[in-house]
Amino acid sequence: MSRRGVWDVVVGQPEAVSVLGAAAEAAGLIVRGGTPAPGAMTHAWLFTGPPGSGRSSTARAFAAALQCLVTDDRPGCGECSGCHTTLAGTHADVRVVAPEGLSISVAEMRSLVQVSARRPTSGKWQVVIIADADRLTEGAANALLKAVEEPPERTVFLLCAPSSHPDDVSVTIRSRCRVVSLGTPRTAAIAEALRDEGIPAEQAEWAASVCGGHVGRARRLATDDQVRARRDAVLRIPLALKRAADIFTCADSLVQAAEADALTANEDRDEAERSALETAMGAGGTGKGTAAATRGAKGALKDLEKRQKSRATRTQRDSLDQALVDLAAFYRDVLVTKTGATAVLNHPDRSVDAHEASRVWTAESTLKRLEAVLACREALETNVKPRIAVEAMLTTLQRG
Repeated sequence: MSRRGVWDVVVGQPEAVSVLGAAAEAAGLIVRGGTPAPGAMTHAWLFTGPPGSGRSSTARAFAAALQCLVTDDRPGCGECSGCHTTLAGTHADVRVVAPEGLSISVAEMRSLVQVSARRPTSGKWQVVIIADADRLTEGAANALLKAVEEPPERTVFLLCAPSSHPDDVSVTIRSRCRVVSLGTPRTAAIAEALRDEGIPAEQAEWAASVCGGHVGRARRLATDDQVRARRDAVLRIPLALKRAADIFTCADSLVQAAEADALTANEDRDEAERSALETAMGAGGTGKGTAAATRGAKGALKDLEKRQKSRATRTQRDSLDQALVDLAAFYRDVLVTKTGATAVLNHPDRSVDAHEASRVWTAESTLKRLEAVLACREALETNVKPRIAVEAMLTTLQRG
């Protein structure tokens, strides 16, 4: 870690780092029996910001600062065991909740609330990070609300949610949280962070310029050939839609790529989970009680398969949504080029294609295409089958 310690993982958010650093100092004072200034530290925080702004990374860095063992300097040294284990995800008193499917269930939240009520075992605080608080079901939100309303003395809740849908987190929970608003990191800040990770300067600057302000996306583009190839394939679609038959070819490409992403991302994990469950339920065993254990295992396996299917669906939708974000950004670039605006292009490496499209399409037809991409994203959010939504979008993209 550099001299910034745990805050190195927070890219381009100096205001947030300043606020959270002061709060961590106040938290340390509380642990030592002191009394910080009113409002300096609170038990519930809500991190909001656009996709890629680093909500979860910022929450984890703050958790590390809370658990930091350094007492004679600003918390968050990045060197002590408290910082290391928190950032690595192995600290006994820091729990991260991220939905594997499309939502966080009430059963999962009730279990978490029970654990959060305990005193810290090895750290200074019991910290609960909810990575996608906008995905809480109504029952899960109500279970969390009770804990936030009457928090244990040494427990801190860190909620993360996209600022694009603030109403997805109930107003009763939001009203009990201190909000930390994150912005889209600047290109220069992202490039600097990638260079610090050892990525060559040219590659880092390119990835930062085309990632749309999404730090994780920039990192994947800079280091993964398949991610770069997938982006190139998506951005070839607008000018490749010349005939009606191309609609179905491109739809196959988009949907199959998303399905492949879901399979690749989850295959090993699914198999490991199934094997572990079968072993726990006595698979392959002999003797008294084996038959009863086998019958019980069938129900448990069905529940596991249901969770894994939900996780695959979410992964597929996330992959497809990223492709749609890239497409929407391209049509936006065409409008920028068409109108002669001085705004920076989202895909500067595709400026030739944007100029070609702006020469052929009218501003009205370009806007219609952009609206079709946005409508497809909304359709997927309402559980329209991916192929139907994608084919409808591509029909508009082809006809204009």
